[in-house]
Amino acid sequence: MMQHLLTLRDLTPSQVNEILIHATELKARLRAGDRAPLLPGRVLTQVFEKPSLRTRVSFESAIGQLGGYGIFLTGKEAGLEGRESNADVARVLGGYSDVIALRTFSQELIELFAAESGCHVINALSDASHPCQALTDILTMREAFGDVTGRTLTYVGDGNNVAVSLATICAQLDITFVIASPDGYQLDESLLEDLRREYPGARLSQSADPHAAVKEADVIYTDVWASMGQESEKSAREKIFADYQCNAALMSSAPKQAKFLHCLPARRGLEVTDEVIDGPQSLAFPQAENRMHLAKGVLAWLLDAS
Repeated sequence: MMQHLLTLRDLTPSQVNEILIHATELKARLRAGDRAPLLPGRVLTQVFEKPSLRTRVSFESAIGQLGGYGIFLTGKEAGLEGRESNADVARVLGGYSDVIALRTFSQELIELFAAESGCHVINALSDASHPCQALTDILTMREAFGDVTGRTLTYVGDGNNVAVSLATICAQLDITFVIASPDGYQLDESLLEDLRREYPGARLSQSADPHAAVKEADVIYTDVWASMGQESEKSAREKIFADYQCNAALMSSAPKQAKFLHCLPARRGLEVTDEVIDGPQSLAFPQAENRMHLAKGVLAWLLDAS
C-alpha cells in the first residue's frame, strides 16, 4: 500500500520518529557538507491554493538538495477551479510526479489526490491540519532539549489547524499539551477525547488563562490570530485575543528555560512582541529553517532513501 502523509493520525508513533530521524540525519549531513543526491531524478509537484513562503521554498529546496526536481503550480494553474474534474487533475499530475504536496483549504482534496493520483501525497497544509509544521516543531524541540518525552508544550492562541496537529503529535510522543484560548476558540473537546482514546496516557488540556497555562511550559507556541480565509474576522479577533499576546509578561510566567516557537508569518505587535520573537528564548527562525530539513526527512521516508 502506498504511503502518504495526510494527517499525523495516519501515522504510528514509530513512523513519526522515523521521519524525525531522517530529518535529523540529513540535517547533520548537510552541516558536514554532504549533499548526497539520494533522490536523483525524482519529481515533487507542489499545488498551492494558498500562498506560502516557508512551505514552498522549504520543499523546493529539499527536493533540489536531494537531487530531484521541483514543479510548482497554483490551484488555478493546476485546474482546480473547475476547468476539469479534480480527480482527473490528480491522475494527470500523478503520472508526472513521484510526490505531490498540496497546500489547500480542503482536507477532502488531499484525500482525493491520495486516492486518485497513484503517487505519494503530502498534506502541506489544509484547514484541518498541518502535519509538516508539527513535525518541524518537534524536530526543533529535540534540538533544544534532547529527549522530549515528558516535556510540556503550551500553545497560546486560536485552536486552528496547527493546534490540532500539535495536540496530535504531543499525544503520540508523550508530550504534555496545553492550549490557552478564549472561549469559543478552543479545540473541539471531542478531538481531545478521541486522542486520549487513541493514545492512552495522553496529557491534553485546555485553559482560558494563558498565564496559568505556561507555568510549567518548556515551549510556548503561538500563531496568527486570524488565518488565511479569516481576514474579515481580523479586527474582532484582535480584541478577543488581546490578553493572549506572547509578551515579556507572559514569558515571565513560564520557567526560565522555556523556549518560544512561532510557525510564521508573525504579526508583530499582535500575537507576539518584538522582544519575544527576537529575544534569547526564541527559536522561531531555526524552527523556520527546520521546515526544509523536515521536508527532506519526509521525502526520504516516503521514497525510501537513505
